[in-house]
Amino acid sequence: MNPELTRKDNEAIELLRSYKEGNKSAFTQIYHMYVQMMLNYGRCLTTDTELIKDCIQDVFVKLLDKQDISGIRRVSSFLIISLRNRLVDEFRHGNFTVETAIEDVPYKRSIADVESEYLNEETVNRRSQYVDTLLKTLTPRQRQAFQLYYIEERKYEEICQLMDMNYHSVRNLVHRGMLRLRAVAV
Repeated sequence: MNPELTRKDNEAIELLRSYKEGNKSAFTQIYHMYVQMMLNYGRCLTTDTELIKDCIQDVFVKLLDKQDISGIRRVSSFLIISLRNRLVDEFRHGNFTVETAIEDVPYKRSIADVESEYLNEETVNRRSQYVDTLLKTLTPRQRQAFQLYYIEERKYEEICQLMDMNYHSVRNLVHRGMLRLRAVAV
């Protein structure tokens, strides 16, 4: 046992030796020791959980097939580095392979697409800021009524219950708010 290694790495190295000597359950123990750590690490690189699971399986198969385990000092490091390399290989493969034939890909020019997209996004942001500015001119009760009626699309009866007001008061609140917005927006 190497005192520089963690207890978990020492235990994993002993389990690997035991597996190589014929103890098949030792490998299952190694798998259960590290699979959650590997899943968590894989989720830092991609959200595709199925891809991560496939790559983890490939890494453990590689470990099974490895004849010389003496080169493995830290099992955790070996597994994480192998998983990262396997995921990178998959990313590269995914970037360079397409199932659609080149003849079936429609021709599309995209000279101004980036600029148009940027301008559209700026327009949406500006409108959103303008709406926020307008809503700040309303009283808190008017804002709440607007939120419930226009954004959450609730009926007046529901708003009455939520705001603990009668029907006519809620309608008047929304109406006065609309009048204020029209006066400010001009």
